[in-house]
Amino acid sequence: MQNPVLSIEPLGFPWKTLDPFLFCVFHHDDYPKGNGNLEPAASLAGRNIGNDFTIKDGWRMYHGSRIPGFPYHPHRGFETITIANQGVVDHSDSLGAAGRFSVGDVQWMTAGKGVLHSEMFPMLNDDSENTLEIFQIWLNLPKASKFVEPHFKMLWNNAIPEIQENGVHIRIIGGQINNIKAPSPTPDSWAANPDHEVAVWTIDMEAGADWTIPVASAEANRMLYFYEGESLLVGESKIPFNHCVRLQADIPAIIKNGKTPSRLLFLQGKPINEPVVQYGPFVMNTEMEIQQAFADYRRTQFGGWPWPKEEMAHDKNRKRFALHADGTLEEPN
Repeated sequence: MQNPVLSIEPLGFPWKTLDPFLFCVFHHDDYPKGNGNLEPAASLAGRNIGNDFTIKDGWRMYHGSRIPGFPYHPHRGFETITIANQGVVDHSDSLGAAGRFSVGDVQWMTAGKGVLHSEMFPMLNDDSENTLEIFQIWLNLPKASKFVEPHFKMLWNNAIPEIQENGVHIRIIGGQINNIKAPSPTPDSWAANPDHEVAVWTIDMEAGADWTIPVASAEANRMLYFYEGESLLVGESKIPFNHCVRLQADIPAIIKNGKTPSRLLFLQGKPINEPVVQYGPFVMNTEMEIQQAFADYRRTQFGGWPWPKEEMAHDKNRKRFALHADGTLEEPN
């Protein structure tokens, strides 16, 4: 059988992605106990507050000054998919929408023509650690959809289908495996059309387990990220820990795990095949459109910030929820 592995590369920060994806980052922070105000009960001395991306004592503040996370910032022209494996994420945006999601939940947000949002990581536990583990994936929008209305959707933990077989546990966040389909993404997403073959799966494998990634069309790009474990065999290729693998999509890829449990992320999709010009939080097709994005943001602030704090976190006792821009309140079962 032909080897499906096209290339193997070390994982960087962020992780390398292929069209239609733009960006993928994995955050794991072993935050300490909270101080009662959603902040770490620890000194922030010695940290580069406002831009703290160096792991110190097992965690980072990122752009937060008191609560870790990403205070309000703009996006235009793409989508974010945020997968929470551990910890809590508080969302707020310029449309007046908000939410809190946690273990196993996924937020799928289409920035479209422009939105301000914040993503903060509140320390809810005052008597135990507040470990956080999330993926954030940026999925591009085609030119025809770059100015759609912003929108977000929650894929709650219990709505995400899972496959468990022979020591392999797969969560289908986007796309499908055989006849098992993920929840629908946001309506204007590149992933909303099944012909684009977008797939976002997390794969956990017990020691010695094996599984075959089913084929897709030859046109689709697919990447496998090996971020936790010891050893892995894909096709005929040995994959070192902390590496990513580019796969030929129309060839079955047999994954054989080593002697310890492994965790992987799988991303796939047909390419959009349009020019990509990115400048920070804006992803467009031309330099002129990037300049226009900055001009529009200066003029409109994408609706402004309706919340009292840049680092907006919700009430400590608030359970998981999603408040949409139309005022609809959604809570998981």
